[in-house]
Amino acid sequence: MIQPPPDLEDTVTRALAEDIGPRDVTALLVPDEPARAGIVTREDAVLAGRPYVEAVFRRLDPRARIDWNATDSGRVAAGQVLCTLELRARALLTGERSALNFLQLLSGTATAARTYVDAIAGTGCRILDTRKTLPGLRLAQKYAVRCGGAENHRLGLYDRVLIKENHILAAGSIAAAIAAARALPDPVPVEVETENMDEFVQALEAGADFIMLDEFSLDEMGHAVERNRTHHRRALLEASGSITLDNVREVAGTGVDFISIGAITKHVRAIDLSLRIQR
Repeated sequence: MIQPPPDLEDTVTRALAEDIGPRDVTALLVPDEPARAGIVTREDAVLAGRPYVEAVFRRLDPRARIDWNATDSGRVAAGQVLCTLELRARALLTGERSALNFLQLLSGTATAARTYVDAIAGTGCRILDTRKTLPGLRLAQKYAVRCGGAENHRLGLYDRVLIKENHILAAGSIAAAIAAARALPDPVPVEVETENMDEFVQALEAGADFIMLDEFSLDEMGHAVERNRTHHRRALLEASGSITLDNVREVAGTGVDFISIGAITKHVRAIDLSLRIQR
């Protein structure tokens, strides 16, 4: 079971605060009686976001009952009733938009991730996300990525060193930057982003744990994989840049360990969902 993020309750608090403000004036128009509703998907998808839906409605009505017909990371089909809800009418109407926002966005993220994972099935390569997430929803989208069968790259700037062009220029060289990373008081994995074979060899010789092959051609990736295999200290290789569903399987076929796809979280399209009260 994929564990929801530790900041879930805080994220829901912010979502409700920005939507409700001092009060939901429209919900005051209806009698606050028990109500029943269902959430339906209008398209095929991979579901993600159940804990957020539950947190929204139970925050507004602690007695809310939610019966799910699908699980996070499971496939759902157009027309399927994802869940039924029983709670006070005003709480239902007040929480509707926030709950659907979470469910449609995170299901869209999970669906995109699964599409890439399926595209490289059987190659041994793994799909990674990036830090190109929606502000304030980093851990929520990272959760959805895992629901889609992909893996998380670093969660933030704190759990892995990623040495890029400007770090190299400021440090003086790739070797110097890696040496500085190894001297940190709390060691973390060290990755270097390389843009050509010369930089790749420098990173490999300097002992990087991960090496990103940014905008490498397929031939260059193949050469890097072979050079890495014969090296006395093998690094893990990550392909990145200009990778789409049209070429992702070819990239995986070069033998790289990972492929990072920023579009999974950056270009996410929300899944079309609806909530309807059942009379």
